[in-house]
Amino acid sequence: MLEGSVHPDFALVAASLARQIPEDRHAGSAVCVYHRGVPVVDVWGGLKDVAGNLWQADTIAPSFSTTKGVVSTLLHILVDQGKAAYDHPIARYWPEFGSRSKGQITLRQALCHEAGLYRITDLINRPREMLDWSHMKQRIADADPAHAPGEAHGYHALTYGWLVGGLVEEIAGNPLQQVLRDELVDPLGLDGMFIGVPDGELHRRAELTNGVTVRGRPMGDWQETLYEWAETALAWAGVEMKEFHSALNPFNEPFDWNAVETVQAVIPAANGQFTARALAQMYAMLAGGGALNGVRLLSEDRVREISQVQSRSRDRVLFLPMHWRMGYHRAFTIGVSAPYAFGHYGYGGSGAFCDPTRELAVGLTLNSGAGTSMGNSNMPLIARAALRAADRLR
Repeated sequence: MLEGSVHPDFALVAASLARQIPEDRHAGSAVCVYHRGVPVVDVWGGLKDVAGNLWQADTIAPSFSTTKGVVSTLLHILVDQGKAAYDHPIARYWPEFGSRSKGQITLRQALCHEAGLYRITDLINRPREMLDWSHMKQRIADADPAHAPGEAHGYHALTYGWLVGGLVEEIAGNPLQQVLRDELVDPLGLDGMFIGVPDGELHRRAELTNGVTVRGRPMGDWQETLYEWAETALAWAGVEMKEFHSALNPFNEPFDWNAVETVQAVIPAANGQFTARALAQMYAMLAGGGALNGVRLLSEDRVREISQVQSRSRDRVLFLPMHWRMGYHRAFTIGVSAPYAFGHYGYGGSGAFCDPTRELAVGLTLNSGAGTSMGNSNMPLIARAALRAADRLR
């Protein structure tokens, strides 16, 4: 059973969510949809932890790479304020970053995954190093790129957060969490958008059903066999897995995503804790040309600029043409064309996107924690229901 509210025109979105919540695990989920600047779906259901506590209206959930879209939006806000420019070198704002032949890497290249700094296995020896924000900022500042900037694009699966999040911090002159509050959360009145959860908000969090990661995937999960089969099949097809592992697999020992120290760390590519409502509101601002409920955070020209596809070739890490925008990828869906939609999905199935042509924004959170590094079918199915509903109202 779901709780919350649904406009009848978008009832199929809620129905899609209800089918996705596993009945045999301590799992839950939430979805929120904005259409033409108004919430038309805001529902949730299931369980948020192994203790059997119900998912609530204010439950926040670990959303992995969905976090990247939030950090990217922060950088765009700073650029729109005139504090930086996309084609300036990062080192102009972050002098330490200019070492080791990286002096010419631009903001645009960082946002489009063209900086060549995706190899986290070259940066750390143990996954617990990721819990130390200052240490990881220094590691990315000292790193050697895997290729010449702009020569190719490879998904910065984990390093993106220290690269772009560190840049946000240097430009703003304040800690990343404060910039998030000052520039995005407070202006839009968002309830449930954290990168590093404060003590007073820990009671709201959902726990992943598969929280411990080892060898790059949930320990003991059935996915291990499937993963190994897929890796073998890709090798037969001539696809090299080396870069995939270098970007996504520093897990040479168990790493607990449910641990309080992990939840409270600042890992801006992977450990954002959100409500679906907060994600949908942020993307509704983008769908509305940079404004929501009378609050403008970006100019219309800026939103048009950041939504433009920057590359259509195959990604070196993910093997797919991601159609990278500046900090977002195309909105993957099933059975519906959405060429102008963009956002970011995450491991485990969470995700959020907007489609300015439809004035539509969607956010999905969950804790079942299964799928690929870019999610699973959950978000594409929710997207299909939402897009079709919006099309019927045109």
